[in-house]
Amino acid sequence: MNMLYNSENFAVMQFDVPAQGSQPDDLALTRGGYEIVDKFARKEIFIEGALAESFKLGVQALIESSPSQEALDEYIGRYSSLMQQPLVLH
Repeated sequence: MNMLYNSENFAVMQFDVPAQGSQPDDLALTRGGYEIVDKFARKEIFIEGALAESFKLGVQALIESSPSQEALDEYIGRYSSLMQQPLVLH
């Protein structure tokens, strides 16, 4: 798990998970995604596959323009409507 972004509104973590049956040193067989946490709504979502790739490409394009924190939060906020999982601390 890598913390990629943390603001007052959102946190984004990247997960790389070895595929079932792969060896720990086999980097070619991995999958993963991003966990996005909306701190105010107290909800989160884990995205993977095509949606995660779209999120990654959008963030990369945004970073090329040296965005403000507000611009990053606005982009990440687009995923808030998908969040159904309540945030539970344990």
